[in-house]
Amino acid sequence: MDNYLSMVKRPIWATARGGSFDCSVLPTRFSMRRTMTATALSLATLLSSAAALADDAVDFGKQLIRIALTQEPPLLNGMKATDQVSILVLSHVTEGLVRYDRRGRIVPGVAESWDMRPDGATFKLRSDAYWSDGKPVRAQDFVFAWRNVLDPATASEYAFILYPVKNAEAVNRGQQPTTALGVTAVDDTTLEVEFETPTGYFDKLVAFVTYFPVREDFYRSRGDRYAADAGDLLYNGPFTMTNWVHSASLRMEKNTRYWDRDAITLNGIHADYITADTRARLNLFIDDKIVHTRLNGETYKDALTQRLRIRRFTTGSVFFLEYNHRSDRPTRSLSLRRAIQHAYDPDEMVDKVLATPGNLPGISLFPVWLDGVSGKFRDEYPAPTAELNYAKARTLMDAAKKELGLSSIPPLVLLVSDSPTAIKQAEYIQGLFKSRLGIDIKIDVQTFKQRLAKMTSGDFDIVGAGWGPDFDDVMTFGDLFASWNLNNRGRYENPEYDRQVRIAQNSTVPKIRMDAMGELQRILFEDAVVLPQYEQGVIYLQHHKLRGVVRRVTGADPDFTYARVIR
Repeated sequence: MDNYLSMVKRPIWATARGGSFDCSVLPTRFSMRRTMTATALSLATLLSSAAALADDAVDFGKQLIRIALTQEPPLLNGMKATDQVSILVLSHVTEGLVRYDRRGRIVPGVAESWDMRPDGATFKLRSDAYWSDGKPVRAQDFVFAWRNVLDPATASEYAFILYPVKNAEAVNRGQQPTTALGVTAVDDTTLEVEFETPTGYFDKLVAFVTYFPVREDFYRSRGDRYAADAGDLLYNGPFTMTNWVHSASLRMEKNTRYWDRDAITLNGIHADYITADTRARLNLFIDDKIVHTRLNGETYKDALTQRLRIRRFTTGSVFFLEYNHRSDRPTRSLSLRRAIQHAYDPDEMVDKVLATPGNLPGISLFPVWLDGVSGKFRDEYPAPTAELNYAKARTLMDAAKKELGLSSIPPLVLLVSDSPTAIKQAEYIQGLFKSRLGIDIKIDVQTFKQRLAKMTSGDFDIVGAGWGPDFDDVMTFGDLFASWNLNNRGRYENPEYDRQVRIAQNSTVPKIRMDAMGELQRILFEDAVVLPQYEQGVIYLQHHKLRGVVRRVTGADPDFTYARVIR
């Protein structure tokens, strides 16, 4: 990861392309006042809570740290979880066949060894892997979990990630029973996997939470309550969740039954605060109530003023506007989407709206860090770009009206989460679309959990979205807009796109795979499937007595598993 951590395209004060900034796209005075009022109320509430807690952010004697989660985890059922917050928590309290070490390498987890072959893999489970109730983790727990993920009744949005397993897609489509899935528990400690096609990166896939084990008897005993509260989930990871006050706090304690417990120094990770408000989190950090917080454009200036040590990290994630391609939505018009391409300046978003170091202008769904055949993918397959051309955009707008059979484009609904950063970006987009394209935008601000629900149901015209890598292979971005991928929330469908994904999936030859990915990048641009906004670089603060926190592109980020408190 270190080779791209500090890349910055230009200083944040550099002039945007074209030499000027359109002031009409700035947030309105009303919308800014509304956001500031909400921030003040949120801040007052959290500071009141902080005053009631005398505990500090770190405790050396107890090896305890306190953090703030940005959102309430929407779903801690690993077979169905899709969001970053839930996966962050699950990655600390559960473990799969393999895991990531401090350097981001794949190392043994529940499986102490494995053998990869072109037609499948064999995993040997360790005998000292236990659930938090003392029962051993068995090969059967993986078989049950994988079958359940693929069961159509589960409706797992991540079912596609198991498609490399033989018959997985047919099972997920209801064409074969779950028992036809190519995974077998030979005995309690031997898991045999058959591949649909050769999958050289399968050892990386099984590090993702959708592949984690679930014990059938416990799952069935909880029914619809499974993973609803701390007591409704079994743990086999470095920590267990001991308390969960919904929308308020969540606590994790060291798992004394974890097989590698001697390598874990922390005894507790207490998420005593849950807030998306970056201003509130900064004040909690300054007041020594939390050990870690991310900064945005405004809090970054405050941190500079107070001469706090600011760290930076490139997350590997790409953020974009995703269109709804369903037949009843105006955004189904290709001319409309192309008009937006020619009116949008990604440099302006990075330099003037985000205004923090480390972000890169959004050019492609495929970020710059991805490997290609022998170098970086984007070097070998340059991303096509649209010329910033308002006249062409207006011509395309006229074509869009004809395509849709309308005299004018109706107001478009832009769905975003309720974080200050998301709202700020939405208001910028609102002003830009109005001033450059004459399109009215209605901003639909929702809580994190509700935004996910609306995305899934298709209740939007455009949604502020992002995608971070699930595993270390270009396919983690490539298959996102395949027709069978339920994370394709706008329901884009293109047979040629699907065909190129299949080519990449069915080959282990790097050149064939990357040629297919190059075609996917071209199709995404020509069909204006999404509007790339930026590749995310974050700046953050970390407590000076905290060591060993791992920042990585894949897996939990940040990962506190191997952290420790020093004097």
